[in-house]
Amino acid sequence: MSPRRSRDGGILSTLLLVAANLLVPIAIFVFGKGFFPYKPLLPGLATYGESSVYGEPPKAQFDKLVFMVVDALRSDFVYTANSGFKFTQSYVSEYCPAQMGGGGKADREGNRLIRDGGALPFTAHATSPTVTMPRLKAITTGSIPSFLDVVLNLDEGDESSSLASQDTWLAQMKRKKKGKLVMYGDDTWLKLFPGMFDRFEGTTSFFVSDFTEVDNNVTRHVPEELERKDWNTLVLHYLGLDHIGHKGGPRSPHMLNKQHEMDSIVKQIYQAIESKDYLKSTLFVVCGDHGMNDAGNHGASSAGETSPALLFLSPKLKKLNKRLQAPLPENPDFQYYDTVEQSDLAPTLAALMGVPISKNNLGATIPDFLPFWSSSEVKAEILMRNADQIMQVAHAAFGQKMYEWSFKEDGKPETDDEKLAAGYMEFEQLYQQVYRGASPDLYQEMIPKAGNWLHEAQSFLSGMASNYDTPQMLLGFGIALSALVLALISSPTLPSIPFSLVTLAYGAMMFASSYVEEEQHFWYWGTTAWFGYLLVRGLNRKTAHPIAHAVSFGVILLAARIIRSWNQTGQKFAGEPDIVTLYLQTSPVLLWCLVGATYFWIQQHLTFGLSSLPIWLSFATSIGLVLAAFTFKVAFVVEDAPELLTEFVKKLLEINFSGGGRELVERARAVFIGLGILMAASLGFMGAKKQISQGQPGVFTALTVLTLFLVTQSRVTDIPLFLLYNLQFRLLLSYVPELELGEITLSSLLLQYASFFAQGGSNAISSIDLSSAYNGIATYNATFVGILTFLSNWAGPVYWAVATVILLLSKRQHLLSRRRGGEEGNVYKLHVSLMTVFIAAATAAVMGACGVLRDHLFIWTVFSPKYLYVVAWAGGVHLGVNVGMGGLLYWLGVREGSGREKA
Repeated sequence: MSPRRSRDGGILSTLLLVAANLLVPIAIFVFGKGFFPYKPLLPGLATYGESSVYGEPPKAQFDKLVFMVVDALRSDFVYTANSGFKFTQSYVSEYCPAQMGGGGKADREGNRLIRDGGALPFTAHATSPTVTMPRLKAITTGSIPSFLDVVLNLDEGDESSSLASQDTWLAQMKRKKKGKLVMYGDDTWLKLFPGMFDRFEGTTSFFVSDFTEVDNNVTRHVPEELERKDWNTLVLHYLGLDHIGHKGGPRSPHMLNKQHEMDSIVKQIYQAIESKDYLKSTLFVVCGDHGMNDAGNHGASSAGETSPALLFLSPKLKKLNKRLQAPLPENPDFQYYDTVEQSDLAPTLAALMGVPISKNNLGATIPDFLPFWSSSEVKAEILMRNADQIMQVAHAAFGQKMYEWSFKEDGKPETDDEKLAAGYMEFEQLYQQVYRGASPDLYQEMIPKAGNWLHEAQSFLSGMASNYDTPQMLLGFGIALSALVLALISSPTLPSIPFSLVTLAYGAMMFASSYVEEEQHFWYWGTTAWFGYLLVRGLNRKTAHPIAHAVSFGVILLAARIIRSWNQTGQKFAGEPDIVTLYLQTSPVLLWCLVGATYFWIQQHLTFGLSSLPIWLSFATSIGLVLAAFTFKVAFVVEDAPELLTEFVKKLLEINFSGGGRELVERARAVFIGLGILMAASLGFMGAKKQISQGQPGVFTALTVLTLFLVTQSRVTDIPLFLLYNLQFRLLLSYVPELELGEITLSSLLLQYASFFAQGGSNAISSIDLSSAYNGIATYNATFVGILTFLSNWAGPVYWAVATVILLLSKRQHLLSRRRGGEEGNVYKLHVSLMTVFIAAATAAVMGACGVLRDHLFIWTVFSPKYLYVVAWAGGVHLGVNVGMGGLLYWLGVREGSGREKA
């Protein structure tokens, strides 16, 4: 082939590779638009006038509402013997108002909450995603929120998900104009309901170790609000228990004390309701927005995450004669008392507070409260209003075609929507008979039919919220396949058999929910098998130094084994013992020895990486920057996990512990500015074809600076992992001449994914770590928080992506030294093309799984979160790091190398 044709072919293949990388994000966007559900909403607020056929609205049973959310209040935290909610379970009242049955000794001894009917407990089923924003939407509207709310939940500045224009029981309570709406607690409420509250104070916390202040800022308002008479709705949202869960799990030593604290708030409010006449008609609701798993996280669909507690409390509830046993024995399914849907809160509160049901509600009125109304006709009317409102939602979705079955010859409904309409018509006819005063027995027949129909409608319409655009999904899938084909064509060589096997096996694995949940094992075993293969191959080839070869790859395999045991992840084994929980958390001295060794290693490499500078400057720069980063991390641990500190570390550094969050912001900024200046200097030297280090290329210095940043963004217990990463990297670097280009790429791919899971990552939303997302940030900034969140959760893959650049530059230098016919020019191109082949194939596989299994039981709990992770891997890791950052560093490395050769 002539040089001209070779050059033209090279340009064409490069253009194809660029096109393939551009098509991947386009495919993700197009498919996502068709896949994620969009549900048309009925506008405006519901009114009783729309349903005047039913006569006068049912009488309200309460005129004030206290709605207390305890974030992550799992059902067993309240209902079992190990609970700290002792008052809630069984309480002897100090107040015995005459209207509640006299003031005698027997009454005082018998006035208990759950046991004597003062509280009516339930387990609420919270559908996935189990994070705060979508759960609050379900609670207040009664509808099923969009899965994409899980993304908006991470954005503290987002207002696009506002419920300001939607119908909610809060909007209905405000329209009553019988009092003010007041809110204290999680500022998610303020974002969801802008302008809704007359008095409010939102709380937020940058550190999940804030167990006290975040709740004290809510509790301090409670006494004064209980003395005021100008409100009709008081919302309290406590975050401390959720923070304890994230920090130490459900068995944290702080958990019981926090439960006692929350129970004392319940006691304070309940006693005020008993003792104050103006509060005697107040309904008190205590609930969790979601639960938590055994690791203390949430976002997925395990039993613990989807089973928050729900209690209705009021002395007036005693007339329902619901006396239940408390506490209850432990239940691994976390189901206690009756289980209701979280969305059932909306129509139930509407009936009890005397307001219309929210227009987009899919919840069913909880029948336990119907005895509040003595008339069978009124009870039937409450259920009928609920059914009528849900039928309006169904009619908006399906239109008149729901009734087409009635015009057919056989007159039988066939589709699900037709069966829903037929059931409603039968239900409505039964109601008309009850309403006209027919036999009371008809009411008893109507109740179970009403409950069955409401729950069937709820189930059907909740599922139909997934309004897929199949052509759009197919288009996105086709674009992803096109990207795969272009990447294959652009590659200078075909993928090797091992690379192909990894890619095909991974794609097939995406169609099985259990494999998606436990994906880490694929990468752990794949990494072990690959390096085991390289070990055996090297011995079979009779390398010059077989013992050194065996020892080197043996150490790589040993390090891989330790790394995989560092953090338990996935779904089945989350919370099980691992190196962090067994050794580091129980032995802070060992932890800080390893952390100190990591920082010392970074300091030594940084000093060497700046060796072209005067010795005093390189030493002072490395010592100053590493010490600043180390003191920031210690100060962070003081706030985030003080139990992990040792007295020696505290005294050694003489940290001012009273500085708090603001001091941490300043410390982080100082570290980031120093790292930024040093990284800019390293890249500047490389671009100018000069060496910042006398003994190694400048990209090594860049990797060391980046490592210090990634260590700053990682959990303190994960910092020693970077020692193991570096050990593996240095050993691989020494064997670059023996590895083919495709083998370097496969090694990088395996190590990137394995390191992600080793640092606690998974395919569940609940594993996203936000603890370092606000380092150096005083006020919320979506861009910076997003970047820091990505880098803290993908620290391992980012390290290996940049380390791979050094391996590629080393391989290029080896090829140049052997004069391999211009093959060195394809080094980076082959690497990127193979990585693009994998990411395009993985993206197409996940799209295929989401499309084929769109009606699968776990579509929103397993496959949809996986799709979001594909977005992060494709957009963040592949395009942002492997292609973008890696390409820049490789180009600068080549440029620096050419300057070295000329010198």
